[in-house]
Amino acid sequence: MRRGADYMLRLRPWSASAFAVALLAVVVAAFLQGVLASSLGSTLHFVTFYPAILVASLFAGIPAGAFAVALTIPIVWWAFMPPYFEFNPLTVADYNSFFLFLLFSVLAIWLSKLYREALVILRN
Repeated sequence: MRRGADYMLRLRPWSASAFAVALLAVVVAAFLQGVLASSLGSTLHFVTFYPAILVASLFAGIPAGAFAVALTIPIVWWAFMPPYFEFNPLTVADYNSFFLFLLFSVLAIWLSKLYREALVILRN
């Protein structure tokens, strides 16, 4: 079991590759969100971004997870909220969606931090 989870700790937080993983996760999530929105007409704006933030923070640490969150908010606001591809004033429901996204993202980042710390302890 020790060897199986070593790949989780290869990327160091604050490294360029960690931020590249976060950027890649957000780009893939945005692509999948676009596919879901166009084919299914989904109005769940953040549905594909939750796993992307979890993956980024698990593999690359807290800074990469926070970077993924910071990238996600303007992308969703600009590309997936009507009117599309422009920044519009937010409604109360939009603020609520952003707040819940931030809340669950902070929780996911914190849980991944705890998991990475547990891996370090079990590794020794």
